Amino acid sequence: MARGANSDRHRSQPTTEEVFDKDTFSRDDPMGDAEVDVAPLMEAVSMNPREESLRNGAIIRSERPSARNCLADESHVCWRNGKFAQDMILRLRNVESGEIQLQLQWVNFPPGPGPAAATTR
Repeated sequence: MARGANSDRHRSQPTTEEVFDKDTFSRDDPMGDAEVDVAPLMEAVSMNPREESLRNGAIIRSERPSARNCLADESHVCWRNGKFAQDMILRLRNVESGEIQLQLQWVNFPPGPGPAAATTR
C-alpha cells in the first residue's frame, strides 16, 4: 500500500510515496519511501502537442537513474492511448532493499458546468 504526501504542493514538485505492509490485526508497518519526480510528465503535458501528430507509443522524454532521483531503471514519458503516461520503477529509501513500480498518467477532464450551474433555484 502506498500513501502519497503532495496534496498541497505545486503539481510539478516531487512527491514522496510511503510504502506500508497490510496487517490484519496490528498497525501497518512502514516498508520505505520513494520520491516521485512528476516534472518530466508535466513538462511533456505543457508542450501542448497536437494529439493527431503523436503516434501511439511515441517516447516524448526519457529520464535516467541518478543520485537526484529514486529511479531504479530508465523511465520514459510516452503518448499512449490518447494520454501522456510514465512507467517507473523506484528504489525505496529508508529500508534495506525494495522497489515499487508506478505508472503516472495525465488525464484531461472535460470542462464541468462550473459553480454557476451548481446554484439552486
